[in-house]
Amino acid sequence: MSFADLHLSDELLRAVTDSGYNDPTPIQRQAIPHVLMGRDIIGVAQTGTGKTASFVLPMIDILASGRSRARMPRSLIIAPTRELADQVAENFVKYGKYHKLTMALLIGGVGFGDQDKALAKGVDVLIATPGRLMDQFERGKILLSGVDILVIDEADRMLDMGFIPDVEKICSKINPNRQTLLFSATMPPPIKKLADRFMREPRVIEVARPASTNASITQSLVETTSRGKRETLRKLLGDEAVQSAIVFCNRKREVKELADSLKRSGFRVGQIHGDMEQPERMATLERFKKDEINILVASDVAARGLDIKGVSHVFNFDTPHHAEDYVHRIGRTGRAGRTGTAVTLVTSEDAENLAEIEKLIGQKIPRAGKTAPTPAAEAPAEAEAAAPETAPRSARRRGGSRRGAAPREEAAEAAPVAKEQAEESPREERVAAREEAPREPRRAEPRRDEPRRDEARRDEPRHDERPRRDERGGRDRDRDRGPRRDYRERDEPAIGPGFGSDDAIPAFLRQSTRD
Repeated sequence: MSFADLHLSDELLRAVTDSGYNDPTPIQRQAIPHVLMGRDIIGVAQTGTGKTASFVLPMIDILASGRSRARMPRSLIIAPTRELADQVAENFVKYGKYHKLTMALLIGGVGFGDQDKALAKGVDVLIATPGRLMDQFERGKILLSGVDILVIDEADRMLDMGFIPDVEKICSKINPNRQTLLFSATMPPPIKKLADRFMREPRVIEVARPASTNASITQSLVETTSRGKRETLRKLLGDEAVQSAIVFCNRKREVKELADSLKRSGFRVGQIHGDMEQPERMATLERFKKDEINILVASDVAARGLDIKGVSHVFNFDTPHHAEDYVHRIGRTGRAGRTGTAVTLVTSEDAENLAEIEKLIGQKIPRAGKTAPTPAAEAPAEAEAAAPETAPRSARRRGGSRRGAAPREEAAEAAPVAKEQAEESPREERVAAREEAPREPRRAEPRRDEPRRDEARRDEPRHDERPRRDERGGRDRDRDRGPRRDYRERDEPAIGPGFGSDDAIPAFLRQSTRD
């Protein structure tokens, strides 16, 4: 069967021929006629079998008649990642070059200005990621009531990324009489429930068992160790058969570190992960397509839907945590009928993840043997970069002092280590060490007959001997006037006002009050 047998328009067949395709893939042969008839479809096929063209080609012919209205797109395609959305847009440009259809791409990481202008004019095809689509809808820049065709691409990836609530909200705002097309490489139960809720008697097209791998991809496992994974990968990448390769890592930080390591070894390497800005990610993919770089170190952001021709190898530097990701990763090679090679580096810690992968794909992955890198293969700079920056110097040089280091340098390096050990020792040990340490001689005490520095303060009255308020609560005038004087300690008699001597004292005052 050829594309001409699928009842596509002449303009579309000419564009397909210009792209170099003659025969449709199994998913295209079964899906395109049903899409042209307006039926809902659930397409399940392994990655790399042409699922994108199976809905892009018939949509172009359906949308060829009719015109768009401002802020009301006629069709909507939801993709989980920016790269996949951009790839779908490229397919519309490639296959629709003989049609006058307008298109808009709504993805994060770029400004709203150009997107707002495109929506204001009206578009026939709107391709968007769920997050940016909801942003534009909440800003009042788009109306979804005019959507007649809805496509949910890579639906299982939507589930993994947590987009299913957004997809459900989007489906509830679209014309209920729409045509819905759902495509995925796997079909977990939540996606099946989503299809039952928002689709009308869908036709299930399953050209291969769900989660099966492409038969044109040669798979193998290479056993290694955690310390030797980078050297093992360098040996594999140095093979002449590796023309271009994608290396997948589980963590974004590992992507950057591995890319820098391979660059220092002389490889033409680029990197792509979720923390990069969108223009930078697109520029890296473009360099990889133009063969300016032949090795792309990536996270799982590049594992779904990317169609890059000529990728000869896929290396799993880290065994994926989710078995479904293995199917999507190795699907970046062996596309469109070509052959490819997928190699996974495994350690003793990957036994559980590997068992889940083999259970999902229904086959045992052949073992290629164990590779043990030589210790001298690691350059000193490489070992230094592999050590954590926050680790103490003693941990990075656990094997001993550097060759040729002077004793003075070893003593200098041992000093901060001894200080750290002292800080980490228990409190009782530090107290005991402080007591055993020699103490400084105490200052000699002054002799008793020598005047002390605080001798003058002894005569000052203490706080509890100072005058207090009298019983009536009045103020003590003696305290206000100054120090208290005790006349009983004087030798001369007290002289009151008007009294000069005892003879001058009146007789009635000297008279006793007793009988």
